[in-house]
Amino acid sequence: MDAQSRGQADEIDPADQWVLNPQTGNYELRLDRSAPKPPPSRSAGSAPGTAGRRGPSRATPATAEVPGQRTRRSARGGNPPGGGDGGRGSQQTAAGRRKRKPPKSRKKKAMLWTGGVMSCVLVAGSAFAYYLYERLNGNLNTVDVGDAGSKGVTKDGPVNILLLGTDKRTGAGNEGYGDKGSTGHADTTFLFHVSEDRTNATALSIPRDLITDIPDCPTKQPDGSTKIIKGSQGVRFNESFGVEGRDPGCTMRTVKQITGVPVDHFMMADFNAVKTLSTAVGGVEICLVKPIRDKDSKLDLPAGKQKVEGEDALAFVRNRHGLGNESDLDRIKQQQQFVASMIRQMKEDTLGNPQKMFAVAEAATQALTVDSAIGDIPKLTAMAQELGKIDVKHISFATVPVVDNTDGATVLLDEVKAPQVFSMLQNDISFTEVKEKESAAKSKQAALLKGPRAEASAVRVDVYNGSDTSGAAQKTLNWLQVEQGVLKSTNKSNAPEKTAKTTLEYAPNQADQARKLADLMGLPATALKPGTEDAEGTEAMVLTLGADFKGAGVPITAPAKPPVDKVEADKQVCAE
Repeated sequence: MDAQSRGQADEIDPADQWVLNPQTGNYELRLDRSAPKPPPSRSAGSAPGTAGRRGPSRATPATAEVPGQRTRRSARGGNPPGGGDGGRGSQQTAAGRRKRKPPKSRKKKAMLWTGGVMSCVLVAGSAFAYYLYERLNGNLNTVDVGDAGSKGVTKDGPVNILLLGTDKRTGAGNEGYGDKGSTGHADTTFLFHVSEDRTNATALSIPRDLITDIPDCPTKQPDGSTKIIKGSQGVRFNESFGVEGRDPGCTMRTVKQITGVPVDHFMMADFNAVKTLSTAVGGVEICLVKPIRDKDSKLDLPAGKQKVEGEDALAFVRNRHGLGNESDLDRIKQQQQFVASMIRQMKEDTLGNPQKMFAVAEAATQALTVDSAIGDIPKLTAMAQELGKIDVKHISFATVPVVDNTDGATVLLDEVKAPQVFSMLQNDISFTEVKEKESAAKSKQAALLKGPRAEASAVRVDVYNGSDTSGAAQKTLNWLQVEQGVLKSTNKSNAPEKTAKTTLEYAPNQADQARKLADLMGLPATALKPGTEDAEGTEAMVLTLGADFKGAGVPITAPAKPPVDKVEADKQVCAE
């Protein structure tokens, strides 16, 4: 501001136009720029000691309240207005004129003026932040899933989030993708596991055509009541949402039943989310080994690296033609690569760019439906902060191991590999790194696995079933004899009592047999129970299957590395 044009000649500082109104306690704008007039002389009836003081009859300032203005002294002499000698205008010359103080330094004037301006900026910033909060918060849709998800956003331990993409076709331009009247099904599903120490995360894809059982699902109704939707056996996984009114909570329960992993929250999006989010980040880079030309979706992409957004992005993640055997499993790989690329894009380009960050926030909140436990901006922000701690190179994508069903259209769980993958998530083992947490006791126990191994044909073992799985001992016996060559094995039926952990009891002179059996069955060192006396003759070891038994041939302990291919978020893989 130009001080010369704002009454500098009258020695009135622009910052001093803001004065304290003693009646309201607020700073207000005094529009009268002229110097204050001397107060009237004391009348005969005035109280002693009031001569020369400014009375309360000064003209009322024009109100222009500034919320949050920092308190400062308003009198040049340091005393509050009207507070006694030394107040503004209290010192008079003999001629009745106000005694002028020396002009303030330019530095002090600048500080006062800057303080006023900054106060206005802070107020405006707060108002804008509130506007953004209200706008983004108003975009969110929430669903109460009851006890299907019950954890806090920043709870201790791992966090598991179900990312659910439906094939609901509402919205402009989506009619051509199929049944436009569909309520939507679980079309694309990721179980996103965030490790307890927040160093890594795994996104596990669940095929929509996986044959599974869907449990009974308590579902909240619009009137607040709860309806139990009866479950189904031997149906496609994608029927866990949408069919007969099943909500995302039902999909969460189905995933927990399949994987044994508790699901804490869900985030659901439809076709429009892919279009709006890919556009908001400025396009998602993909890579193709060969061109894709699909007349149905009108997708026409050349080989090599390129960016897709909007309609092309949606067509890309839904396309199956020209990829591998054109199955849903090939499409899942393509979707994993797309999401991994979007994560890289947001980490490298979007964060730190306010314009893009707002565009992504706006698109995401408009497209997402979440559970009520995380259904506002502060809670989603807290979750984003938790996820933001993870380095991109420690985020990996994998698919539930499956085998083809006899119908050629659906798939079944791989009974050996799938439990191993689930066990890694249950035990919070990273797909990209394994952290050793060895104690002295564990090191001592692990020493039992060090040493020579016997041949499988030399292993003698009696198998007892101490688990809740009917026929576990016979299934294990068949697997040992037919697939592993452990012919000197016997089914001893049920153990005397149930046990939580699988154990292998052996004599010191059977240690080489015990190590071999531990290798074959994936037994942890803690399962080995060495005796003190040597076995005599053909005495066999004793294997007791516990509640941790997951199936014949399935390792009891979680594997150190996933038994499936994975996509790492920091590496670009070209779709084939």
